[in-house]
Amino acid sequence: MEDLEILKNKAREEIKLAKEALEVDELEAKFLGKKGILRKYFSWLKSLPPSERKKLGQKLNQIKEEIEKAILQKRKELKEVPSREFLDLTLPPKKVTFLGRLHPLSQIFKEFIEFFLRLGFEVLLGPEIEDEWHNFDGLNIPRDHPARDLWNTIWLKDFKGKLLRTHTSPVQLRAMEQKKPPLKVIVPGRVFRYEATDPSHEIQFHQLEGLWIDKNISLVNLKAILTLFLKEIFGQEVRLRFRPGFFPFTEPSLEVDILKDKKWVEVLGAGMVHPNVLKNGKIDPKKWQGFAFGLGVERLAMIKWGINDIRLFFGNDLRFLNQF
Repeated sequence: MEDLEILKNKAREEIKLAKEALEVDELEAKFLGKKGILRKYFSWLKSLPPSERKKLGQKLNQIKEEIEKAILQKRKELKEVPSREFLDLTLPPKKVTFLGRLHPLSQIFKEFIEFFLRLGFEVLLGPEIEDEWHNFDGLNIPRDHPARDLWNTIWLKDFKGKLLRTHTSPVQLRAMEQKKPPLKVIVPGRVFRYEATDPSHEIQFHQLEGLWIDKNISLVNLKAILTLFLKEIFGQEVRLRFRPGFFPFTEPSLEVDILKDKKWVEVLGAGMVHPNVLKNGKIDPKKWQGFAFGLGVERLAMIKWGINDIRLFFGNDLRFLNQF
């Protein structure tokens, strides 16, 4: 009978240590349930001689009663706890819970998008796997155009004519195909370049594209919006510089710099949408005109926060991410 004494003491000790009603229920099932430990002992009785059966049966019933009393007493104790202690639900938890936060790129993307939404722009998304027409030819970048060499393209071997988009500008054409002018859209998204990674280059990064097509849009509108945007991001005291540039899909084209630490730093490119691009988008350039701009999200984030390595955004190092 020594093993039954051990079983009884074990049951009483576990019931005593229980802190919740659910634990007591589980212990009751463990020791007294249909598949419980005591039930197995009772099932052995019929295989014993009558003299031993009676003796063991009495012992098992005694242990069962003691476990039942311990369970009833524990349930009574647990019910009395709320009446003795005041539970203040306004107190902070004893265990500090770590709350997650937005990735720095998500934070600055959100800031950019909210700015343009206030100006009436619509957010439009496009595919990351593009065809050659939308990524190059339709944007006035034919196969033999020297500007095409600027993009180190990742071509998809098993999909003829398909590539990972090198910029978000293909969505300009898709917007023209899907919607009738006037158009006023921004395009956030990820782009890809086949190049070695270093502190200022990554095989993937993010861009934000803007497009506004209407009947009376000019460079004045473009400069006004970009000035408002950059002052929103870098502060009202930031100094800007607009200078001539070249992009196949805009004419005229310009590049925008800000003065940072007494040096001019390029932040984005823009220009009036090229007539050929409007034609490729089935829009009459004699009736409609507009501007487009594109910026590198990581580039502006690095300038804004003084980050010196683009790879930090993708390294998942909590020491870096927890600063934002």
